Amino acid sequence: MKVLAVILLVYFALSAYLFFAQRNFIYFPTPKTQHTYLEETYTFEDATVRVIVLNEGKPNALLYFGGNAESVEHNAPAFIQHFPNHTLYLMQYRGYGSSTGKPTEANLYADALAVFDQIQPRHERISVIGRSLGSGIATFLAAQKPVQSVVLITPFDSIEAVAKKLFPFFPVSLLLQDKYNSLENAKRIQAPTLLLVAENDQTVNAVHSENLAKAFMPSVATTTVIPASGHNSITYHPQYYSSIQSFIPSSL
Repeated sequence: MKVLAVILLVYFALSAYLFFAQRNFIYFPTPKTQHTYLEETYTFEDATVRVIVLNEGKPNALLYFGGNAESVEHNAPAFIQHFPNHTLYLMQYRGYGSSTGKPTEANLYADALAVFDQIQPRHERISVIGRSLGSGIATFLAAQKPVQSVVLITPFDSIEAVAKKLFPFFPVSLLLQDKYNSLENAKRIQAPTLLLVAENDQTVNAVHSENLAKAFMPSVATTTVIPASGHNSITYHPQYYSSIQSFIPSSL
């Protein structure tokens, strides 16, 4: 009985740790870096969110949501090079870069909606790109707003599904606060959507991207697998930007 009691005590202690520390497993805020790009500021009651703006004044726009440990400003040179005819908006999540506040699913969703509403009158068309964690935000936004096209890079069906595979012996559904259920949001997306999947993704197992692809309505989503690439190295593959470039103009 004592052994069983110890096992149960350890189990509940680990469950409590996962509950209270869970956002440390999801978000890895990046420090503020010096750059010369224009930033727009969005002030909320409990945070200030900044968005990097590139190529101002274009009729078409791209709104980008990065990964959970990504300094989005590092994408600026490549984005300017590959999308010179789009105004580019790179979201700095709460707590990331020069933004303040704490990232949560509810906060990042609300920030995405606010930014979209602010920039929509400036542009004829807005496409959305989301990478890894950002794919969950992009999927939510595309289910709510009239986006022109969607690109999801190394996407997942839900963080809950990913966490269940990582922690199979714990009640993840009860413990998890930020679930990013892209599976449900995908069902409401009508804009043409491209899923870019890394062939050797060790972070998001292929089954999670496959499940997401199946959730879209018929003929909405297309999947492209980038060969010999991983979760973090996919952006270095020559097919990465060419795939996005060839997809976005086709939907304009």
